[in-house]
Amino acid sequence: MLVELCVQNCFDELRDSEETRVIYNDAQVPLETWENWFSAWLEFNQFEAPKEHSGYEIALRLTNDAEIHSLNSQYRHQDKPTDVLAFAALEVDSPDFEQDDSPLYLGDIIISVETAFLQAQQQGHTLLTELAWLSAHGLLHLLGWDHPDDESLERMLKQQVTMLNKIGISIDIN
Repeated sequence: MLVELCVQNCFDELRDSEETRVIYNDAQVPLETWENWFSAWLEFNQFEAPKEHSGYEIALRLTNDAEIHSLNSQYRHQDKPTDVLAFAALEVDSPDFEQDDSPLYLGDIIISVETAFLQAQQQGHTLLTELAWLSAHGLLHLLGWDHPDDESLERMLKQQVTMLNKIGISIDIN
C-alpha cells in the first residue's frame, strides 16, 4: 500500500534550551518509520482508496504548544493547547477528487511535541510511543472515527491499542 507522507518537523525552532534540545532529539522519527506505521494502520483498518487513486497522502506536522494552541483556538474554539488535531479532507460536503493516478489526500494531522513529551512522562512511556499513539488517533479521525461519548471513545482507544500492537508497540491504557 502506497502512503505518501509529508512530515513537517516544526519543532526545530525550539532547540535553543537544553530541555527542548532533548525533546527535539527524542522526536526525530525517520520518514520511513512514519510511512511504515501509516501503511500498516491503513491496511489494518481496511481503508481502501478508490481504484482511480494510487494510494494515500497525509500531511503530518510536528509542532509546539504555541502553534497548536493557535490552531485549536481558531478551528475548535478551545483557547488552550492540545496534543493532536486532525483535519480530514474527506469530510468536505462535495469532494470532487481528480480522476487520475495520484494518491488520495486524507488530510492533516498536527501534533504538539511539547504536549506529547509531557504526556509520555505522565504515562511512563517513551516519546516515540506517545507520537505513535497520537498519530494513530489522528489517522482514525481522518478515517471518520469520532468520540462524542464515553462508549465511542472507549472503542477508539481500543482500536489505537491494536494499531500500535500492529507496529510492535505495546501500550496499556488502563
